[in-house]
Amino acid sequence: MHEPHLPPSLLRSRPIAVGHLRAFLAVARYLNFRAAADELALTQSAVSRQIQALEDEVGVPLFLRHTRAVELTSAGAQLQRTVAPALERIDSSVRLIRQTAGRKSVAITTWASFASMWLIPRLEAFQRDNPEIDIRIDATDNVLDLETADVDVALRYSLPQAASRGAQRLFGEQLAVVASPWLLKSSPAIAQPADVARFTLIEAGDAHRLQHLDWLTWERWLELHGSARLQPKRWLFLNYAHQIAQAALTGQGLALARMPLVADSLASGDLVEVLPGHRMDSPLAYWLLVGPRSQQRPEVQAFCAWLELQAAATRAAIGDTTAA
Repeated sequence: MHEPHLPPSLLRSRPIAVGHLRAFLAVARYLNFRAAADELALTQSAVSRQIQALEDEVGVPLFLRHTRAVELTSAGAQLQRTVAPALERIDSSVRLIRQTAGRKSVAITTWASFASMWLIPRLEAFQRDNPEIDIRIDATDNVLDLETADVDVALRYSLPQAASRGAQRLFGEQLAVVASPWLLKSSPAIAQPADVARFTLIEAGDAHRLQHLDWLTWERWLELHGSARLQPKRWLFLNYAHQIAQAALTGQGLALARMPLVADSLASGDLVEVLPGHRMDSPLAYWLLVGPRSQQRPEVQAFCAWLELQAAATRAAIGDTTAA
């Protein structure tokens, strides 16, 4: 079926047909129609017709045809710079789709600090026991809709009243003052809450801008322990929980840390809990939510069962006695 004749102005205002772009790239790469035809398993005349059709759509010549050579025009060079990486990205996506077709996989959405501090360190055990299941983690602060997004499981952090319908509580949290052991060895002992003023205090920079994160502030901790007017040596504000923990690990100050996220570092001795009798309860909790389209898939069920065992171990480590 032949395409109806279109005026040049209309022809050149619509998107070009992508089918001719591979022929264009082949000719641009070899600067030879015969070599391009051999690569594409087409006749030389077929490649020539595709290039002519593309030039008609673009509206300018893409190649200069000499007697024994082919040369890109400036317009052709510009198009090559754009088309080559675009087609490579398309080909990469297709290769990935083909590679994963038919494989079992679980796609998880969560936020970066939880992924790096809690989930990823534990994943090796799941993958060792389930080598046939691929894991994909989308670590983003955006809340995805599990009914429409291409994910199976969401791990979220919120107040109980804000948890999504059907969410399962994994564990709650307390806030604890933590520090590097070598920082504590080089400083006078911390015997009471007011002593923290001798140190840099590390805090989430956005805690005061987000209402539910106000529970995580040093201001609240100091007020709870009768030192509301106390000002520290200096402040260090960071945006993410894993940054706060890293700053504490490297001895840059005292951090008011979320116990579920630093329990492993405390157990290994990389961090030390300061004033262990002065933890602060947080109403926030960590939740598991399974997408409605994924609930019956065996690989998702296996991952959730494993996740629940890991959550039970964390509850035991932090002293969370609330039933999941």
